[in-house]
Amino acid sequence: MSAPAQGLATRFAMHTTLVDTDTLAAHLTDPHWLIVDCRFDLAQPAAGEAAYGAGHIPGAVYAHLDRDLSSPITATTGRHPLPDPEHFARTLGRWGVGADTQVIAYDADNGMYAARLWWLLRWVGHRAAAVLDGGFKAWTAANRPVSTEIPARQPTQFQARPDRDLWVDADQVQARVQQPDWRLLDARAPERFLGKVEPLDKVAGHVPGARNHPFSTNLSSDGRFSAPEDLRRRYEQSQAGVADDHTIAMCGSGVTACHLLLAMEVAGKPGARLYAGSWSEWITDPRRSVATTD
Repeated sequence: MSAPAQGLATRFAMHTTLVDTDTLAAHLTDPHWLIVDCRFDLAQPAAGEAAYGAGHIPGAVYAHLDRDLSSPITATTGRHPLPDPEHFARTLGRWGVGADTQVIAYDADNGMYAARLWWLLRWVGHRAAAVLDGGFKAWTAANRPVSTEIPARQPTQFQARPDRDLWVDADQVQARVQQPDWRLLDARAPERFLGKVEPLDKVAGHVPGARNHPFSTNLSSDGRFSAPEDLRRRYEQSQAGVADDHTIAMCGSGVTACHLLLAMEVAGKPGARLYAGSWSEWITDPRRSVATTD
């Protein structure tokens, strides 16, 4: 668990990677904290919102992956394109996010969806964002309160300042993946990376030159993030000497790749970038090569 860092121009310390249930419970009534429920199911897109309605962490608002954290799909995008910055800014304003707001994202358990919101907030210039380690499962296991009340937040005018350097597109990936001083890490499960199964996309396999680093390897047996030193060791093995700021994370659609980026921050390895379109975008152009072996 990383120590809180000093906020930008605020009088509050901020958490920028993970928080535990004790920390969140101590701030449930803090008006400067916003809790966001990011539970989602790719196979059942309405399931997360239904789970939120049945019970959520008190004060939490709901973020829908398709509606709030992505743009509409087009013929040349992946399954979860980055949201339009101004649209996303309006969403954050509706939730009441201001310069001194500490945002805590959570999902069902492992953080794969919460990490998407964590990264998006960084992308638009809001660093006071962290993920609840262990998610809703850890919260309820600790016998913390659950509510069905929909909170009323005071709206704000959020100013998005998107940082283009935090992500790369398909052309940039194609130009860099074969260079020895760049590393592309794919967060998907090994069987998807190798093209043995493909439950979501029309083409199976991976980007030639990528290395498989399943996001599940970020987690301990209890579903929480592994210790920073363990994460650092695993990423150093996958990077094989490549610098953090020359490391790119991808997955199926740019969601679980954010889990890799969060884990690298926990490990003290900042600076890696997101291939936002990821595999589901890569395969929209048949001229791009596909590999099915390591």
